[in-house]
Amino acid sequence: MASISGPENPSPNIYIPPEWSSAAEAVAHGSLTSPPPIVLVCGAKNCGKSTFSRYLLNTLLLRYKKVGYLDTDVGQPEFSPPGFLSLTVVDEVTPDLTIPHMKTAERCLFFGDVSSKRNPTTYLNCISALYDYYRKEYCNSDDSSNIGLPLVVNTPGWVKGIGYDLLVDMLKYISPIHVVKINISAQSKNLPDGAFWLDEDYDGMVNLTEISSARQDSLNRSVLVQKDARLLRDIRLMAYFRQCFSSNLNISTIKELAHALASHPPYEVPISSIKIRHLRCQVPGTEIFYSLNGSIVGLAASSEGPKDLPWCFGLGIVRSIDTLKGLLYVITPVPQGTLEKVDLLLQGFIQIPTSLLQVQGSRSPYMSANVLSSS
Repeated sequence: MASISGPENPSPNIYIPPEWSSAAEAVAHGSLTSPPPIVLVCGAKNCGKSTFSRYLLNTLLLRYKKVGYLDTDVGQPEFSPPGFLSLTVVDEVTPDLTIPHMKTAERCLFFGDVSSKRNPTTYLNCISALYDYYRKEYCNSDDSSNIGLPLVVNTPGWVKGIGYDLLVDMLKYISPIHVVKINISAQSKNLPDGAFWLDEDYDGMVNLTEISSARQDSLNRSVLVQKDARLLRDIRLMAYFRQCFSSNLNISTIKELAHALASHPPYEVPISSIKIRHLRCQVPGTEIFYSLNGSIVGLAASSEGPKDLPWCFGLGIVRSIDTLKGLLYVITPVPQGTLEKVDLLLQGFIQIPTSLLQVQGSRSPYMSANVLSSS
């Protein structure tokens, strides 16, 4: 039976190549690590950026009590569901390097899409806002009690065309002390050699490390398996909404989760208390509730965060809307205390996984049974 925990089996004994270990040690203990290092990891799709970033996090946590993680991959984020850019402060080692883990971000922004292609400007603005927050909170040289926080920046695998330009802009804005570039055997898919993002007259300090993608695990099996990105995103969303329920409950399959969500008491949200913002399209006023019903939304506070980029607290499913009572019914794992700050719903292109809507023997509350025939 289909599982919501992921298609990959945990493999704590994944093989870490010596050059990966050397690169991580150089970042954590090198001569350029005072103040704490800021390191950006980049490379083509499926080269092992996420696995190396997890390993680097673990290596840094052997020296530092906490490490920041700036996730810029909206399609396959590390600690949050798809559609988010986030800054997470990690204080414990990741036991399994093969799978991502849900964590509550210190700050996150709902981009509302799984790719930056549709709105690269907003994407860069989100990254800048999160990095500015990190600098303000953890790199304040005027505060003697602030010893700094190491930062790992994980990047998307889109490194050609506009994706390359976005990566260059990101590198120039963040100006990391360390850059780890992971290369694959298909040379045409790799990033250019050397410090490709720097201008000729740049005289700052940067340590560029180039490593090869990991080929095998401890049993000599290839770890560079082509991944079904859509399936992985759906699994991440289901894992996120699994948090609506106690871990003691036996909810391990898609069918069990679908039944649980269908019967879960939603929050009642007065329509008069919230604003609605459509991130990627314009919706006529008469159609707003139609577009919102049965959708996934970002839960944000309009008064918190940078201009036009409100901090977001998580996701919710708009289960139904009662316009006569003036109520929205929302399912979310966001705690009630945090939810009371929410006054803005952000709608993008993140959708309820189809597998949750098509469970055999279960009638989904998000699908209508009264459909007119097209004939």
